[in-house]
Amino acid sequence: MAKETVEALVEGGKATAAPPLGPALGPKGVNIGLVIAEINKKTASFKGMQVPVKVIIDSSTKEFEITIGTPPAAELIKKEAGIQKGSGNPLDHVADMKIEQVIKVAKMKEDALSGKSLKEKVKEVIGTCNSMGVKVEEMHGRDAIKAVDDGKFDKEIASEKTEISAEEMKEIEEERKRLQAEIAAKREEYLAKAKSIMQTMEGKESREIRKKMEELEIPDLIIHELLPEEKAAPAAGGKPAAAPAKK
Repeated sequence: MAKETVEALVEGGKATAAPPLGPALGPKGVNIGLVIAEINKKTASFKGMQVPVKVIIDSSTKEFEITIGTPPAAELIKKEAGIQKGSGNPLDHVADMKIEQVIKVAKMKEDALSGKSLKEKVKEVIGTCNSMGVKVEEMHGRDAIKAVDDGKFDKEIASEKTEISAEEMKEIEEERKRLQAEIAAKREEYLAKAKSIMQTMEGKESREIRKKMEELEIPDLIIHELLPEEKAAPAAGGKPAAAPAKK
């Protein structure tokens, strides 16, 4: 009996017949409403996260089976850290996680991680935390990985502890608010600095101002916000002018 598989990434508990699922399921002849209802039932616990799903369809009977994967590690980290998105800059920390939360993510993504032991998988998750600007036990990712290597969290990892207390959760929330306020303050500081540069270099070419901002380590996001990339002016005939040849 021939089987067909439809794969998609959906928001937990909020799948609909709109793309990507609806158009992919339509030609298969299954009851789309039943499929969507079953997916939402199975992904309800992943509310607010993107979840990979597979719909396996028997092409002759039109019966279907749904399997749910675990969300990407970054989605699980965002849920544990209580944030909507990472900072995009490892040096701008937006949240802090306890080692128990890292262990929890490592266990949930156990089959998808390359580490041979839970300890190695924990370090992989910390690496993802670092790329998202999320601290672990108030440490930068690099320092947290060293702490794992030094055995600081061997007890928690060996016992596979994944739960934290209400008091610890409160601490995490307070730290998240503090870090986000810190980022907001740093952003205002960078903006003021960048605007001051623009004012003192008024009349200069954009690329000169941009270069000065880069020299003073103004973040790229701020530079692009204040000095958007200029598109080449179109030449005769409506086509963009060719870039000058390098000498």
